[in-house]
Amino acid sequence: MKFVLYLADFIVPLVIFGIICYGLLMKVNVYDTFVKGAKSGFFTVIRIMPTLVGLMVAVGILRASGFLDFLSDMIGMFSERIGFPGELVPLTVVKLFSSSAATSLLLDVYKEYGTDSYIGLIASISMSCTETVFYTMSVYYMTAKVTKTRYTLGGALFATFAGIAASVLLAGWMV
Repeated sequence: MKFVLYLADFIVPLVIFGIICYGLLMKVNVYDTFVKGAKSGFFTVIRIMPTLVGLMVAVGILRASGFLDFLSDMIGMFSERIGFPGELVPLTVVKLFSSSAATSLLLDVYKEYGTDSYIGLIASISMSCTETVFYTMSVYYMTAKVTKTRYTLGGALFATFAGIAASVLLAGWMV
């Protein structure tokens, strides 16, 4: 076990070193390629910045306005019947838009209910097996200039609900 922990400390530097060595063996100008990639990444960040700011503002407005509490009360009445606590509805809704905002809500859940409680377990598992659907779609589709999303939203929401169902089942087995 100590070997695995030791290896984990060096895995990222080893991968970087391996990529550099491979590039040198293939006679690629590694530094120039790195600079081109960094420049491209910087312009990608500039292109997606308005989307990021818009999503962050929207999540802030939802939290500050009390709409998430209202939504929690409304949907919570139905979600309680299938074993999903209504207290986690805001976490689930926010997670669709922003992982960092959902993490702050997760910390609030931990403070109020504890990490080993049924609600804490469901929250932990659902955070790890769901995706920031709208953020991911907006960033990737804007960057790739995709205009027809077809079944992406439906499939992503279905996968999110499957992750939520799995979190309820797994947390139930753990308690």
